Amino acid sequence: MSQSARESKVRDLLNKQKFNEKEIAQMTDPQIEYYHWLYFEDSVYDYM
Repeated sequence: MSQSARESKVRDLLNKQKFNEKEIAQMTDPQIEYYHWLYFEDSVYDYM
């Protein structure tokens, strides 16, 4: 993941107040992508 994509996803997670900066700093790129997907990506199942 590019640095700008990581920063954008980190900013979104911080704004959502799910994690603090210390927790996010210890996360790997795949973890950040997973939590961003979990909290921000719509799924077809959300609309069922």
